[in-house]
Amino acid sequence: MTSSFLNEVNGLDSFNYNFPSIRGIQAGREYYISMCPVKLIPKIFLYNEIAIPAELRAQRTLNNARIPEIANYLINNPKDYVFSAISASVCGEEVKFIPAGEKGMESKMGALVIPMTAQFLINDGQHRRAAIEAALKQRPELGNETISVVFFIDAGLKRSQQIFSDLNRHAVRPTKSISILYDYRDQFARFILEMANTLPIFKGFTDLEKTSISNRSTKMFTLSSIYQATEALLGKKSKIKKITASERQSANDYWTEVTKNIPEWKRLANHDDILCNELRGSYIHSHGIALHALGIAGRSLFEIYPDDWQAKLSRLEEIDWSRSNSNLWEGRAMNNGRISKAYTNLILTSNLLKEKMGIPLIGEEQTMENLFLKLKIG
Repeated sequence: MTSSFLNEVNGLDSFNYNFPSIRGIQAGREYYISMCPVKLIPKIFLYNEIAIPAELRAQRTLNNARIPEIANYLINNPKDYVFSAISASVCGEEVKFIPAGEKGMESKMGALVIPMTAQFLINDGQHRRAAIEAALKQRPELGNETISVVFFIDAGLKRSQQIFSDLNRHAVRPTKSISILYDYRDQFARFILEMANTLPIFKGFTDLEKTSISNRSTKMFTLSSIYQATEALLGKKSKIKKITASERQSANDYWTEVTKNIPEWKRLANHDDILCNELRGSYIHSHGIALHALGIAGRSLFEIYPDDWQAKLSRLEEIDWSRSNSNLWEGRAMNNGRISKAYTNLILTSNLLKEKMGIPLIGEEQTMENLFLKLKIG
């Protein structure tokens, strides 16, 4: 770097923020990527108050329920967290970029000088900003690390609102299955993937990426549906799910035993001449609602019949799982002939499995069952 650059930067007064930056151009406008100390994030980036009307804000209001989860991610993974850049607009006439040199790469690298009186509007990252503030209270040492910030200069409110819209318009959350597949911190997620790759009923028949399966798919289950069903089976309700050796064994044993008592599952696991798309077109048990309901029923089975739950599962063979059996499934797993995963349908489907296996219905289950029978008779 040239001596003139260093002299100019060192000669700045103390009433400015001075960020090492790289200058870029998008849509004919300059923007800057800077490294900002984490401890400065809560101080310089202030989100708009909830009382301000939406049309006068550059961001949505905070969803406070999201903040503890993000903060705990930072707190619990101080050596292994990843945070994406915060995007912000800076309004101030004295904002300037001092390049490290006049030519080549040096003209694109330098220092972004922002007066402390400048106004910052977060375009993307307000929940990360709030989570950082919460995490610093428990782990102040995180403040010495840095986070990348993309600065758009003097954009004004309308431009800031447009930036927010553009940044979020094409954002697509990863599917639940992909999140499970790539999550190496969640013990439970790793177990579900292991089970999907080893149990005969799941191995080769599980879509590891999607949360829904097309009519022509060669898969019968999704990774997310196995996760959800096993979550219900083992009563895992907390965000961070640990799993014991005995719980692993119970889940493996349960799904193996269920397979023995659903003829079509047994044929599929044995690689008999049967196709997943044919099963999904003909049987209720080949859909996520049935898998989830089996998990719910299995939880009660473990609690009420801990010593002979396997024998109770044999009664699954008595169920006519055919989608054509509308007298049994319409209103439970189906609405107007279509499979429905709505909460009411899920409970009514699990009710049927529980009653078949001699498990008494309680509370909301019985209330929903009574209403269903009343409507059916009426």
